[in-house]
Amino acid sequence: MLEAIGASSIDELFDDIPEGVRLGRALELPEGKPETEVYDLLSALASRNAHAEAETSFLGAGMYDHYVPAIVDAITSRSEFLTPYTPYQPEISQGGLQVMFEFQTAMSELTGLPVSNAALYEGPSAVASAAYLAIGATGRTKLVTSRGVHPHSRESLVTYGAGFGSALVEVPLDGGVTDAAALAESIDDETAAVFLQQPNFLGAVEDIEALGAKAKEHGALVVVACDPMALSILRPPGECGADIAVGEGQPLGNRLDYGGPSFGFFCATEEHIRRMPGRIAGETTDVDGRRAFVLTLQTREQHIRREKATHNICTAQALNALAGIVHLAWLGKRGFRELGELLVRRTAYARGRLAAVDGVELLHDAPVVREFAVTLDAPVDQVLDRCAAEGIGAGYPLAREYPEHENGLLVAITERRSKQDIDRLADSLGRAVAELRGAKVAEGVAS
Repeated sequence: MLEAIGASSIDELFDDIPEGVRLGRALELPEGKPETEVYDLLSALASRNAHAEAETSFLGAGMYDHYVPAIVDAITSRSEFLTPYTPYQPEISQGGLQVMFEFQTAMSELTGLPVSNAALYEGPSAVASAAYLAIGATGRTKLVTSRGVHPHSRESLVTYGAGFGSALVEVPLDGGVTDAAALAESIDDETAAVFLQQPNFLGAVEDIEALGAKAKEHGALVVVACDPMALSILRPPGECGADIAVGEGQPLGNRLDYGGPSFGFFCATEEHIRRMPGRIAGETTDVDGRRAFVLTLQTREQHIRREKATHNICTAQALNALAGIVHLAWLGKRGFRELGELLVRRTAYARGRLAAVDGVELLHDAPVVREFAVTLDAPVDQVLDRCAAEGIGAGYPLAREYPEHENGLLVAITERRSKQDIDRLADSLGRAVAELRGAKVAEGVAS
């Protein structure tokens, strides 16, 4: 093969790779083992992980431990859904195309926007794709984002923005919600889009309509990243003036699975349909007048000229989106609303229960749906370690992304967290904070 391509050695194939990034030695791989020993080794390594089935998890921050009904696995594991590629030939892909169409319909209903695509890979890239659309639609490059938007989404905006020369302006939070005055000052006639999140990363419900009004005055698009579960009870972003609604679909029919895979959703007003990323399935009739489905728009570079493409989305997320629509269909409109109401009630109980614990205070008093932030009078990482020793994943340490909240803790509630679970969390947090405060006092006395 080397002779056929005119190379003298394997090493010559890698001449263009700088020496500084080459390993320079053989990989340190152990000798081969019998299959049974490999299985035992991997099993031992896996047992070191703490997962949502092994502990009571209050982790959230964008990924949530919801119950996934058995019907989701039963349908998504069918070969006609599990194995197909992109449905280029509608005559043999009606089932897959109808799934896409039903998914789009459901997401349009949830977001209050008339157009939905057939899903993206995950939430943050959907946010960044909205920026790309906004830049193309407005001819501007300035982007304004609330600090309440998920940190991963803000990072994606920076990464994508480097490619098309955009400037990202971040607006601070005030009392747990976006600082309205600072947001208004940041928007001008060069702004392509304003990015908000509902509820925001600290769990607070934002006044999307009021915040977006200033963007409208300057001709900027309003992009809202949504928690789909919260849309069961909150006003849809489309009714609040949003031009684009995007989000992470994991809460719908998808498990945590150590961070993925999942799917993202993307909905918009009709004027932006030709700039939307991904694929859009449409309804039509066949030559005999029967209801049929087709791929109406395909805007990735494999289908159209590269400079006209809006995304490189492919097949991989379709199965996850199917899980989402199966979950929604299983719940139904009434069940979906009841689930949202249950989350609000249990979150209200948890918020009050934790706020009553000595050494725990609410980080803000803004309305919440299924997630809220507290601050601890003790080092949050040490508190989390002590709770973990009792089999509780107490929450997400905010200092990782928000250094201004050094001992902040984000606590998420799902329908899997009972009143007894919440009481157990409160008791565990109380003990951990009290012990650490006592140890700090004793250390001070000794010194």
